[in-house]
Amino acid sequence: MKKYRPEPLDTSDVILSEDIKLLIEKISENVHDAWAKQRLEDGWVWGEMRNDELKTHPSLVPYDELPESEKAYDRTTATQTIKLLIKMGYRIEK
Repeated sequence: MKKYRPEPLDTSDVILSEDIKLLIEKISENVHDAWAKQRLEDGWVWGEMRNDELKTHPSLVPYDELPESEKAYDRTTATQTIKLLIKMGYRIEK
């Protein structure tokens, strides 16, 4: 098996404005809602523990009820996506 070595673009030099940080929070919430909507459509329900056989998951709650650790995962995804876009020369305008 070939050894996998992730090599994401370095976005550590990208500075985000306060407006973009607010946008990231909205994107994070939307990402969670899109994930949850798909899970629910696939027959998953809320449960105290994740169980793939029973299709239960503890994160099937509104974004504001998620533990910070789960929100951080969504924020990291959104932040890295926005930073990549900016690094590649795209502008985000309202």
